Order: sequence, then structure tokens, then C-alpha cells
Amino acid sequence: MTAAFASTADMSEKKESFSEIGPGLWAFTAEGDPNTGVIIGDDSVMIVDAQATPALARKVIEHVRTVTDKPIKHVVLSHYHAVRVLGASAYGASEIIASDVCRGMIAERGEEDWASEFGRFPRLFRGHEEIPGLTWPSFTFSGKATFHLGGRRVELMHLGRAHTAGDVVAWVPDAQVMFTGDIVEYHSACYCGDAHFNDWSGTLDAISSFAPLAVAPGRGAALEGSKKVAEAIELTREFVTSTYRPVAQVAARGGSLKEAWLAVRDSCDAKFSSYAIYEHCLPFNVARAYDEARGIDTPRLWTAERDQQVWQALRA
Repeated sequence: MTAAFASTADMSEKKESFSEIGPGLWAFTAEGDPNTGVIIGDDSVMIVDAQATPALARKVIEHVRTVTDKPIKHVVLSHYHAVRVLGASAYGASEIIASDVCRGMIAERGEEDWASEFGRFPRLFRGHEEIPGLTWPSFTFSGKATFHLGGRRVELMHLGRAHTAGDVVAWVPDAQVMFTGDIVEYHSACYCGDAHFNDWSGTLDAISSFAPLAVAPGRGAALEGSKKVAEAIELTREFVTSTYRPVAQVAARGGSLKEAWLAVRDSCDAKFSSYAIYEHCLPFNVARAYDEARGIDTPRLWTAERDQQVWQALRA
């Protein structure tokens, strides 16, 4: 039986959770769907990752309003993917923040990514008619930017390439809590279609160097306690390494993309097949790993047409 394309068959509602992972710091999670972080300062609220549509963003806002009535002034985009950014308009924030690289990727490939992700995961785009268009940052930075929500300091940092070239983390030093976007996942597959495999481990090391007491990952449950944080970082590292290493070995001997696919299945299925969106991610992960292993540094553009071509080539 042919598997349904990507996550088109996944129409079941996920249980939402809203967990406090530090004083005034919250993680909105939903059983492997994209997470959103909430940072409550003295005078305002900062959101980290906006969700895919205004309708989904309003679910986050409903939870936020159970714990604070402070205005939402800032929305941070950890990276450019549609499922993270297209709900931003619902927050009414005065500032939308991203890295310079993220903004460049929105300009270069935002429209194509929107169409691609909509085709892959229609459930996450319910209410898509409300999306006003691409989400454009009003403030961008290179390296690091510091924001003050009253007396609470938030440091936004580009620590290195990983899930994309422009990933941003949000660090709240008074609580030693970090919001990592999709650089760290927990019991969810890493989507690596736009990844930089050889850089990802070093970026994870940079996160570890802050010794976070809690982390809101991109997908999966909120992580509280240094032991749980370390576990998630190492599981993410193992997933990325277990995907890339067999592909690099196949590419080094001149093997085909299909051979790389079979090698990754052999390396990863037993360890990770129970992870959320594992089957969804696998063809796109293998295709990107194969390109990187052959020296293609900048991920190729994903389009709805290319998605189908890769899926059919590897799942046939």
C-alpha cells in the first residue's frame, strides 16, 4: 500500500498543553505539532514562533490570556518556514523580529515554501484564507540583539546554522531558559530539508554552553531540568548524525539517492520510527543530506512539484 503524501492523512486533532517552564515563561505544545514560546516581561509579552495561521495563533493567545493581560508587543520568528510565521498577524504586535538571514530566505523562497508546506500538511493550515500574505520582519539583526521587556532581558541569537541557515534562539538569562525553535526537538523527527547537517552539532554545542535549566523545543514536550534538556539535545544530535552519516557514505562511493534512502532507513527506522512526523520528514531529509554530501552547501528550493517528485522517487 502506498503511503499518503507527507502528512496529508494526518487530520487528527492534537492535545494542547501550556506549560510554565520558568517564571513568566511558557511553552505551548501540541503532541508534535509546532510549538510556540511565550515570554512575559514587566510591561509586555514576546511570542517566539507564530504558528501557521491566524486561527492557530488565536489558540495560543487564548492560553496567554489565562496568565496575563499584558500586551503582546513582539513576535520572534526563529526561522522562515511557513508553519512558524504565517500566523503572525493575529498577535497585533508592534515588532516582528528575525535574523537578517531569515528575512533573506523569506524573500528568496517564502512563497514557494508556503505552497510546499500547505501541500504537505493541510491540517496545520486550516483557516488559511485569513493569512494576509508573507510575514515580513520589521526588525532584523545579525548575530545578537537584546530586548528589554521592562526589567526582563531577552537575548536573541544566531548561534549557527542547523535546521536552516538563519535559525534564532531566545535566551532569558534571569531564568536560564531558552527557546530553541527547531534546532532542538524532543521525540519528534527533525525536518532537515533545509538543513546544514555538518553545522548542526556545533550549534547544539553552543546551546549546551548556556547550561539551560529549561528549553522549549521546536516540537515535542517542554523540557524542564538540565538532565531533560541534555537528553533532548543528544537525541537531536543522534537523529541528525544517524541521518547524514549513511548518506555521506553512499555519496562518497558514487551511490544513488535511492541507495542513500535505503541506508537511512536501515540506520534510523529502529531508533526513530515512533517519533512524530518521522515518515513525513524522511524523503526530504535524505534528499537534502545527499545534496550536502555532494558539496551543495545552499539547500535547493522546495516547491510543491519537487516535493511530489522526491516523494515518489523514494517511496516507490
